[in-house]
Amino acid sequence: MPLIKITDLCKDYANDGVLTKVLHHLNFEIAKGEFTALMAPSGSGKSTLMHILGLLDRPTCGIYELDGKDVTKLSDDELAELRNHKMGFVFQSFNLLPRTSVLENVKLPLFYGHAPIDQHDELAKRALESVGLEHRLHYLSNQLSGGEKQRVAIARALVTNPEVIFADEPTGNLDSKSGGQVMEILQTLNQSGRTIILVTHETYTAEHAQRIIRLKDGEIVSDEKVRDRKTAGDGLIK
Repeated sequence: MPLIKITDLCKDYANDGVLTKVLHHLNFEIAKGEFTALMAPSGSGKSTLMHILGLLDRPTCGIYELDGKDVTKLSDDELAELRNHKMGFVFQSFNLLPRTSVLENVKLPLFYGHAPIDQHDELAKRALESVGLEHRLHYLSNQLSGGEKQRVAIARALVTNPEVIFADEPTGNLDSKSGGQVMEILQTLNQSGRTIILVTHETYTAEHAQRIIRLKDGEIVSDEKVRDRKTAGDGLIK
């Protein structure tokens, strides 16, 4: 059984009586443990699709099955519970709390979960160790470089031990070295068994995945395995 199964999915937005069709009857599956890139030019619907897959938005029509369950029929509270339990998110703009310590930023998702509060510090420290930032625990987020901020964001996404990590243009604000570190972390997480769904408009970044689903104007134009997969480098994380 696939982790994600999308059948005839579409998304429309209505604004002042004008209907804009963003996604057009998509069909695809994503297996557990797969590293998939959703690739498209800006405005082609890839972020909208990620928001639907991440249970942050609802489709207009079609079926979204997660672990064999049609999640389009769930209430907002049920979606939030499922999202907090199974999913982690990394965004281009980091979305860290300013003038707040690295440790406190990483702990934030735990307040919406079920982990006992006396375990929060330890869970956050382990997540930071996994991205090579255990020496930055008490730094403020605005004291970090862009690459470090994104690694903190990945640690925050990991702290609840999610099954799926969604990464929306995670290297978009980074230089090539920092971007390489982020992609190395995502590949390592995938090798440990996590499903990674990467949204990007860059071919080079997408080729770090195992598979690329290309969108254009809200439709899938290709869905192919990556033949010459990029590796992010060896020993970049210090």
